[in-house]
Amino acid sequence: MEIRIQKLHEKAILPKYETKGSSGMDIACLEDIILKPGEIMLVRTGLAMEIPQGYEGQIRSRSGLSLNGVVVANSPGTIDSDYRGEVRVILRNVTNEFVALGAGARIAQLIVAPTTNVLWEVTDGGLSETLRGEAGFGSTG
Repeated sequence: MEIRIQKLHEKAILPKYETKGSSGMDIACLEDIILKPGEIMLVRTGLAMEIPQGYEGQIRSRSGLSLNGVVVANSPGTIDSDYRGEVRVILRNVTNEFVALGAGARIAQLIVAPTTNVLWEVTDGGLSETLRGEAGFGSTG
């Protein structure tokens, strides 16, 4: 699949797969940032993209960065197929330390995945029966 992408800044780095088996492409920050303890920050990538209709871009935390306390706050974030603005990543520092990330640091992963649009069928007659039924949180052990 080919996806159109625009570099909005000359320093922007295109997303890329780090290994042949990677399902996510690493996304880099455009500028140096410092995250205060507990801070949530909207981070620029300098990229805009044209996700095809029927797909979405999912922005997820990178495992190595998460292990060090920096996560995508709304993981997974969504890039809708009709969005044409700059992709920005909402990072959260869950540590008690300041975290500095330089321009070009890999801050998140991008996965392009198919989506399904649904039509709701409203019923007054209830829903189909299952073994679980209405048992909710913690009901499976």
